[in-house]
Amino acid sequence: MKILLDMNLSPAWVPFFKKHGYEAKHWSTIGSASAPDAEVMEWARKNGYVVFTHDLDFGSLLYVTNASSPSVIQLRCEDVRPQSVAEILIRALERVQEEINRGALIIIDVKKNRIRLLPLRGRDD
Repeated sequence: MKILLDMNLSPAWVPFFKKHGYEAKHWSTIGSASAPDAEVMEWARKNGYVVFTHDLDFGSLLYVTNASSPSVIQLRCEDVRPQSVAEILIRALERVQEEINRGALIIIDVKKNRIRLLPLRGRDD
């Protein structure tokens, strides 16, 4: 899995993911720090990356655009440092690999994880 870290997460996540066998890049090495979320999403989609973020806007963007990719992993906790949530995150990624490959919004917090397959809007929306 290739992971693109949003600007709201520390570049310290890059070596953490690499240590666990994932390819990872921080957006700051790719584009402008002030780039709109849609630009980050488009780059991730075109390059086969999953977006890893602490920003709720990515889920909204998936819904509004009815996108089927890229997958987004949304970290929902106050302390977003790798050393604080590493174990929870790695366990979650192992369990949801298939859904991520299909296209999903994965919401991870310390109490539970939620998975919504893409696109988020169905026929009844």
